[in-house]
Amino acid sequence: MILLAVLFLCFISSYSASVKGHTTGLSLNNDRLYKLTYSTEVFLDGGKGKLQDVVGYRISSNVDVVLLWRNPDGDDDQLIQIVTDVKVENVNQQRGEKSIFKGKSPPQIIGKANLEALQRPVLLHLIRGKVKEFYSYPDEPVAIASLKRGLASLFQMQLTSGKTVEEDVSGNCKVTYQAHQDKVIKIKALDSCKIERSGFTTQNQVLGVSSKATSVTTYKIEDSFVVAVLAEEIHAFGMNFLQTITGTIVSKQKLELRTTEAGPRLKPGKQVAAVIKAVDSKYTAIPIVGQVFQSECKRCPSLSEHWQSIRKHLEPDNLSNAEAVRNFLAFVQHLRTAKREDILQILKTEKKEVLPQLVDAVTSAQTPASLEAILDFLDFKSDSSIVLQERFLYACGFASHPDEELLRTLISKFKGSFASSDIRETVMIIIGALVKKLCQNEGCKLKAVVEAKKLILGGLEKPEKKEDTMMYLLALKNALLPEGIPLLLKYAEAGEGPISHLATTTLQRYDVPFITDEVKKTLNRIYHQNRKVHEKTVRTTAATVILKNNPSYMEVKNILLSIGELPKEMNKYMLSIIQDILRFEMPASKMVRRVLKEMATHNYDRFSKSGSSSAYTGYIERSPRAASTYSLDILYSGSGILRRSNLNIFQYIGKSDLHGSQVVLEAQGLEGLIAATPDEGEENLDSYAGMSAILFDVQLRPVTFFSGYSDLMSKMLSASSDPVSVVKGLILLVDHSQDLQLQSGLKANIEVQGGLAIDISGAMEFSLWYRESKTRVKNRVAVVITGDITVDSSFVKAGLETRAESEAGLEFISTVQFSQYPFLVCMQMDRAEAPFRQYETKYERLSTGRGYVSRKRKESLLAGCEFPLHQENSEMCKMVFPPQPEDSSSGGWF
Repeated sequence: MILLAVLFLCFISSYSASVKGHTTGLSLNNDRLYKLTYSTEVFLDGGKGKLQDVVGYRISSNVDVVLLWRNPDGDDDQLIQIVTDVKVENVNQQRGEKSIFKGKSPPQIIGKANLEALQRPVLLHLIRGKVKEFYSYPDEPVAIASLKRGLASLFQMQLTSGKTVEEDVSGNCKVTYQAHQDKVIKIKALDSCKIERSGFTTQNQVLGVSSKATSVTTYKIEDSFVVAVLAEEIHAFGMNFLQTITGTIVSKQKLELRTTEAGPRLKPGKQVAAVIKAVDSKYTAIPIVGQVFQSECKRCPSLSEHWQSIRKHLEPDNLSNAEAVRNFLAFVQHLRTAKREDILQILKTEKKEVLPQLVDAVTSAQTPASLEAILDFLDFKSDSSIVLQERFLYACGFASHPDEELLRTLISKFKGSFASSDIRETVMIIIGALVKKLCQNEGCKLKAVVEAKKLILGGLEKPEKKEDTMMYLLALKNALLPEGIPLLLKYAEAGEGPISHLATTTLQRYDVPFITDEVKKTLNRIYHQNRKVHEKTVRTTAATVILKNNPSYMEVKNILLSIGELPKEMNKYMLSIIQDILRFEMPASKMVRRVLKEMATHNYDRFSKSGSSSAYTGYIERSPRAASTYSLDILYSGSGILRRSNLNIFQYIGKSDLHGSQVVLEAQGLEGLIAATPDEGEENLDSYAGMSAILFDVQLRPVTFFSGYSDLMSKMLSASSDPVSVVKGLILLVDHSQDLQLQSGLKANIEVQGGLAIDISGAMEFSLWYRESKTRVKNRVAVVITGDITVDSSFVKAGLETRAESEAGLEFISTVQFSQYPFLVCMQMDRAEAPFRQYETKYERLSTGRGYVSRKRKESLLAGCEFPLHQENSEMCKMVFPPQPEDSSSGGWF
């Protein structure tokens, strides 16, 4: 294979008797034919480095190189011709009878047309050791031309140490040369290479992919001649939060001088163009940088055929299985190459029960064709497809790499009319999520982003309708615009209860640098009620924001001094927050300990407050590089009825974090049911219960269990405790695609996708008969992560596929018994037993269809558990659920 480039090194000398002077790069002797052996090999594995497990292939060749022309005015200006023959073989010699190449000749493996193209000579115009022009025949297959470029790139060399920029098959790259007596080492900084390649990645580092690439080429020198060239390029990748998804590509090139003999005489002439034309007028100068090519998929199913083969796995009853997610991911990949008409045809002909999952997949594809198809299909002016509209919008919110066109589309939709006010609200909330993602990807100045910011901020400054304020606040809670902080402070301090609470919880999501002293002044006024009375949900949130953002000595002291002067349950809640900061060693713990050295703040009276409210943070998993935490805080009203419960799960890797989920249950105005007295500032609240959720850093539209006394009584009398779904569907969570141009000219690709089927639901049961209330939040997920790396030459492909999957569940239950006083409260957070399965598939495949496949599987079981909360909760649960006496009659006659 066009190992031509490489040959140049081998026989080149830094000085020659037939040369007039010293050259800065490599130089061939006049009238000599250099015979070389060349090989390039590539192999893939999962990073374990066991040679017997690798897959790949080797392309080898005999190479003839001659000097055709040298500029009479300069020794450093040369034209070289390279001629090759080619064969292909396994990189793993232990394959034996299983070799896909066994019994096949080069024309059968490579193809007659490809082989003819590979064997056509190429010309290299070298000036001062660097490739000035690369000449080949026009209309050659792109993959074959890339192999020739890979060889030509090896001619880039200098004999002195230093840093420079070179353009070769890898692109425009920074390189460093290290010259020694018997060798020259070239180190190419692959991450600096500028080359046009498609690709995208998930912005959040927790869900992202880390990669590392190295390229080292060694030129061995004997008696002023380069006698061998050894090049090695390594690409390794791994998922940040799941280290079982890894892969490594190793590409090697080797060129050795075998012998020299008499060759043709130099071509006369002063201009290289005339010489090239005299050799063959068909030669054309083409770019040395590798070009993109796509192998044709033979015998691949059409989009419709693929959908029909997997649709049964995406029926509602099957969504709890990992197989559903696996097929979802595969179909998303197929959709990315599909045409709008084909996608739309499937959408129009599908049945009602599977359509939501199909909408999830089409939206997750994130291509212009898929967006056009789904927009043609959905009618936001109709109330017959509200479920589908919501699934589309949430899939947009979770988009891994949204573009400006998606945001522009949603802005346009928002300005139109809707059959459902809930859908209109969801559109604005998702616009906020897209603004944040585009800003994270340096797109804050895009026209659509600027317009979206004006919509959100303008809606808060001068809302057209009062009820729209909540909608714009939720959008800002996703967008987290720094310029929105003054508006949040205004609503937090002067707004009504729900508005004020939402504004403070939005401030809670901002990073530490944005919670300035000015912001904390307002939050302190809210907590200490300096200007007006606030609901305790607002006050406690304000205190939490202060304590999590570098609180000052006096801020901590004043919060501690307030404990004892607050309503009973708020006293207990704030005390729990302080104790949780100390126990979990949060950033504020040092300042809290400093303040507690004063007797005025640290005394028995203050730290012995009773109540049912609590706050607790713990680890789900913890390692030196990563941690996942859960936190649960519950605030009750003075009458013992749930006011707010807040369950959070975070994942941390290094300095990056991901707000995996938050489920907030809120209730108010229920004191009348048990003839209790409302707390200060909450005397006139309407009866209400609802749930709000954040999923993977995206705030979703809150849902309502009941609103108003009549609605409450209606639901109680109907005795329905059916769960209300907060979010349900298929989500493309991890999405990384990377095309690589290997130095050898081969094409490599890395794909990492992760998806999950998720169902978060909540229910609130309230029984006057049994004097008991119970809230349940269920999280059920099936998750699949796949990694796929391939190296393709168009006539042979090697690949490594890894996959990890699991089905898991997390349930939070809060039980309150108010048949006695004080009320009994028991909180439980349970993780169900979960299987964890890992798969590895390695393959080699010829374009003719013949292949080799190796498969491995490993399965384990993650034990279920009940996560620990504070000791008081454990003691209370024993009272709510006392041990049942053993059946004393089990061993008797009766």
